[in-house]
Amino acid sequence: MCTYAFVHYKLHYACVSCRVSFKRHPGAEQPCPRCGVPMLCAGHDFAAPRRSNRKAWSVVAAVLGAGLRYEGFEGCGCGREPKFRPRTRAQLRARRIAAARTGTPLAEMLGRVDPLE
Repeated sequence: MCTYAFVHYKLHYACVSCRVSFKRHPGAEQPCPRCGVPMLCAGHDFAAPRRSNRKAWSVVAAVLGAGLRYEGFEGCGCGREPKFRPRTRAQLRARRIAAARTGTPLAEMLGRVDPLE
């Protein structure tokens, strides 16, 4: 049975410049209540870092800027395949270097557990 078939869960939306996140129903553009800039959809399984942790928010900005979301369920919700996303700047740096060396798109490299595979 599909998890997302019968219940419409809220999505996490994040404003990287203000370093805040909110859960909202999916739909039209979601403006940030603090600055008014449209927030980025972070997915169902986003865990926002503390507001004071600028380094972690820079990693979140890179992941969301690459067009990725923090999702654990598949599109229909039938299977649970946790997706890897970098959490530290060292992990992000290693994936950027590997993407530049191999010519692989950064978005694909950010989803890999091991950047050398």
